[in-house]
Amino acid sequence: MYKHPLFNRENMSPQEALDILIEGNHRFTNNLSLSKDLLHLVMLTKDKQHPFTSVLSCSDSRAPVEMLFDQALGDVFSVRLAGNIASDKAIGSLEFSSKYLGSKLIVVLGHTDCGAVKAACDNFREGHIGEIINLIRPAVRMEKTTTGHRDSSNTVFLNKVCALNVRVQIDEIMHSSDIIQDMLAAKQIGMIGGVYNLATGEVSFLPDTLML
Repeated sequence: MYKHPLFNRENMSPQEALDILIEGNHRFTNNLSLSKDLLHLVMLTKDKQHPFTSVLSCSDSRAPVEMLFDQALGDVFSVRLAGNIASDKAIGSLEFSSKYLGSKLIVVLGHTDCGAVKAACDNFREGHIGEIINLIRPAVRMEKTTTGHRDSSNTVFLNKVCALNVRVQIDEIMHSSDIIQDMLAAKQIGMIGGVYNLATGEVSFLPDTLML
């Protein structure tokens, strides 16, 4: 039976939070997800929340973070926007979960075959979607190794931009949030980026983004 770790979260380290996510994704990809008494969790969390991790991820319907990390109600403070963009409101949400809810880890999670990243690679500009694309565009410019077919039809190019976009959004968080910078410096929280593979269910964390 799934054991909700509500009462030991105050002393949880950022590394322990990351380990829980890694173990949960391993269960998910091996079809070993733990049984959860969801109604009990509804009652357990009705008066308070203490998520152990915050995840800025894409809104893609194929990438629900609680499922792919095999977590449940009250575990994940989930901020979802197309392209996992670090907009001002997204950063504010991460600040709230870290400083006021006690979340120990921030994960910026991209995914393969991301429609928003595709749109950025294809220089799409229509409507409010363009506001999202503007925040992904730096990742397209940063990808220097591909000289031809720099659009979404090139899977190699697309995957490189996807991973770079995770790094771009982490940089934006660091640049824009004194709260998160201070909490990282004090070792109160950690942060890491990763990419979810839609074809395999696996999350690959990016070691060079790890801040603990």
